[in-house]
Amino acid sequence: MSAFTGSARDTASVPGAGGDLLAALLDGMDAALCALDAGGTVTHWNREAERILGWPAAEAVGRRGFDGWAARSADAEETLARLMGAMRTPGRQVHELALLRKDGGRVLVRSQSAGVRGADGRPAGVYCAFSEVHVQIDLERSIALSEALFDDAPWGVVLIDADLRPAVVNGHAARAIGTGRTTLLGRPLGDVVAQGVEELEGALQHVLAEGGPPAPADLWVTLAAAPGVGERRRCWRSGFVRLASPLTEEPVPLGVAWLFQDVTRERLAAREADRTRFRWSQLHRAGVAAAEYADPAEAVAVLLDFALAGFADHGLVDRVAGARRLTRAVASPAGAPDADGLGGGFPQRYGPEHPALQAWDRAGSVRVDAGRDAAAWAADRHWPADTAHALCTALRSRGRTVGVLTFLRTAARGAFDRQDALYAETVAARVAAALDVPPLP
Repeated sequence: MSAFTGSARDTASVPGAGGDLLAALLDGMDAALCALDAGGTVTHWNREAERILGWPAAEAVGRRGFDGWAARSADAEETLARLMGAMRTPGRQVHELALLRKDGGRVLVRSQSAGVRGADGRPAGVYCAFSEVHVQIDLERSIALSEALFDDAPWGVVLIDADLRPAVVNGHAARAIGTGRTTLLGRPLGDVVAQGVEELEGALQHVLAEGGPPAPADLWVTLAAAPGVGERRRCWRSGFVRLASPLTEEPVPLGVAWLFQDVTRERLAAREADRTRFRWSQLHRAGVAAAEYADPAEAVAVLLDFALAGFADHGLVDRVAGARRLTRAVASPAGAPDADGLGGGFPQRYGPEHPALQAWDRAGSVRVDAGRDAAAWAADRHWPADTAHALCTALRSRGRTVGVLTFLRTAARGAFDRQDALYAETVAARVAAALDVPPLP
């Protein structure tokens, strides 16, 4: 910008290809640009300046200042003085200027101006880049929004590049995943997500190809074990936004903005509420159905059938038949392989440490799980071969133990927990009452 003669379209002062290059650079800029020499005469005026103000370069170049055309007379001298002041001040100067369009309309622009020195080091003029204030404000808002999202947002924000690797991670997301903000950068998601990474990457690929989904979605993932911390199962309420470059004619995906919140606690609470509602509904239906049977064994079988739904795979009722002897009274589902055990009133071949006998001794509940050799473990306890988890609870009626109720699960289900034990004890109370019905007079 040392030569301040000619316009962006007439660069005869810059010989040869240099003039063409300068003209192309100035006209290709996204910002409006003008330049003034040391006397305040306009020397350069690009296409964006023409678009904003309507004055073509042929009418702008060669004018001194802006009086009578690009600014009101009352504002023209102050406008020129503010711009020319950049020659005497180091760095860039930012101003908001009220200019005039060729059609007479006013426009507020934000300018950045800087001084230009000649080959001898003396001030040779200034150049000024400007844009409409609302455009600049929109840009600043976008930048401010980006900074806020990555600093103080109450949800996780991760920018994923087109290779499905994190490019930017905010603090909330890093804490939710359990790593530092820079630890994730450039690494495959599988390094931190042990289970569920296929679903997450599938969602990201879909967004890159088709755009974001119309509504947020729940993603269940298991985070890889960290030092001192085991694997963690989490539910993230996730939204996705495809990012495309605004500087190309055809949209080119730059990646995906992934925003998520940890809703594990809420989802587990809702799941537990649904499970509890279903179980108590089953108990109510079971009680109504069992009341229609005169035979205690049939009533108990009905209670077991209802209790097993969504809870366990097998239910066994063993009745007390003497000192530390139990006989099979009911097995559900009826006819299942290995479910019947020894019928016909024969004592079950339970060893002294059998969980059913432990529950009898404690007059409470016992939970046990298979080790590595589940088949042998189940065979030793005379349970079906596919058993992996068991819950035994004493049947108490009229102040004494009348039997033991056993629920069995295969490896496809999780182990019994404390809430399961409470439910089993409730079922056991109803089973004991049905089983210990005194004879009718």
